[in-house]
Amino acid sequence: MNPITAKKPADMKKSSKLTRVFLLKLELRSHPNLLCVVRGAMEPLMDTLGFSQEHNRAIIRAVDEAVSNVMRHSYQGRPDQPIEIYCNRVRRETEGEIEQGVEILLFDCGPAVDTTKITPRPLDEVRPGGLGLHIIRGSMDTVQYKRAGRLNRLQLIKFKRASQGDCGSAEEKPS
Repeated sequence: MNPITAKKPADMKKSSKLTRVFLLKLELRSHPNLLCVVRGAMEPLMDTLGFSQEHNRAIIRAVDEAVSNVMRHSYQGRPDQPIEIYCNRVRRETEGEIEQGVEILLFDCGPAVDTTKITPRPLDEVRPGGLGLHIIRGSMDTVQYKRAGRLNRLQLIKFKRASQGDCGSAEEKPS
């Protein structure tokens, strides 16, 4: 997929606040039938990283929704366009505590997104569609979009917080 992988994204390097370790890269075309492949790759990866089943499902829903949005909106349903997904283990220290989690970066070659026009519909409005942003933002700790050259880049981060009961294995949660 030369259009996207011509150069390793600068965002994959260490920053002073966040340490990244590369885990997985998926390259796919924008065909909706490939969403099950993305979900199938994410589930065992999130299990390996120690996320609870609840958070595992939430992360997968967020990634599925984000990739679906790329297919539907960025590529306008064209099934042959490139999408890349990078998964990194991330670690940060905040207030003397070390938090670990996952960073998922989605890249596509669609037109630049006007973020002022992306707004989730009101939750009290009953109709199909328009809940993707609610799902993504509600599932992830960080959701950031930026244009990087000719690429759209969506960064999704979820941290485990087993000590607070937010995430972690079932054994860590009080019964």
